[in-house]
Amino acid sequence: MTPMSDDDYANLLEFRSALRRFLHWSEEQARGEGLAPSQHQLLLAVKGHRGPDGPTVGEVAGYLAVRHHSVVGLIDRAEKSGLVRRVQDSDDHRVIRLQLTATGDELIKRLSQVHLEELRRFRAFPLPTS
Repeated sequence: MTPMSDDDYANLLEFRSALRRFLHWSEEQARGEGLAPSQHQLLLAVKGHRGPDGPTVGEVAGYLAVRHHSVVGLIDRAEKSGLVRRVQDSDDHRVIRLQLTATGDELIKRLSQVHLEELRRFRAFPLPTS
């Protein structure tokens, strides 16, 4: 293991503090759009899912690092709010996939624009070198 300098510890502290500030800022941006931070994460999980079909409930649970039953409640609330919809998989009708509604799509586009701008500023942050 490479010994760490005092500067390494200071850089790690600064980086973790910056991450926490970014997460707090992100939560405030979501609330400013009338969303809970978890709803923002759900919309991003659906929009950011790679592939032609939307993600399954299990895939979203993995993206959000929560249990399946927890994400089902989040999806239920988002569906009632008109942000997402459940659709049957075209190949396997037992599988449910998620898609954004027009409202959900518009919200995630707006939030993602401001987040990308903030991340561009965040990238200027120096990482520890050791």
